[in-house]
Amino acid sequence: MNDEKIISAIRHRDEAAVNEVIKKYSKLLWSVSGAVLSHIGSAQDVEECVADAFIYLWEHPDKYNPERGKLKTWLSIIARTQAVNRCRELAKRDTVPLEDTDFIDHIGIVDDILKEETRNALIAAINALGEPDREILIRRYYYEQKPKEIALAMDMSAKQVDNRLYQTKLKLREALSN
Repeated sequence: MNDEKIISAIRHRDEAAVNEVIKKYSKLLWSVSGAVLSHIGSAQDVEECVADAFIYLWEHPDKYNPERGKLKTWLSIIARTQAVNRCRELAKRDTVPLEDTDFIDHIGIVDDILKEETRNALIAAINALGEPDREILIRRYYYEQKPKEIALAMDMSAKQVDNRLYQTKLKLREALSN
């Protein structure tokens, strides 16, 4: 059947004609809708857009004009329009209104602020340490030197370095907990 005969049959509510169109163009409309929804929609969204295009054909066969193009092209445009509308709907659903106070949790700003405050407090606490505790701590955790290397460089025993590190960490914990 050509496009005009198919449309005429659909106008007369011939279900066999619409079933023929569905069999003939489902894959095409699936690929058209899928291309639009590829990064935002699911397979169910694509399926619904294709179904909506066929429903539109069934409900509005008179809107097809064979002088303006083929049925296949017209259905592809309908499917694409359905997919674009679905994209807009999905995008609206995924946006967070600025009035929503929970939006901060979604973008991690609070965590970043807390990390920055903790970092600043830690730097201040380290800078407040006396020598040689400050140098031992920096050598151990910034330069990743072993206690034996630190002991050799600072003319101390490894046991003294370990004890100073332990005491210094206690001081830092106390300073950060206040």
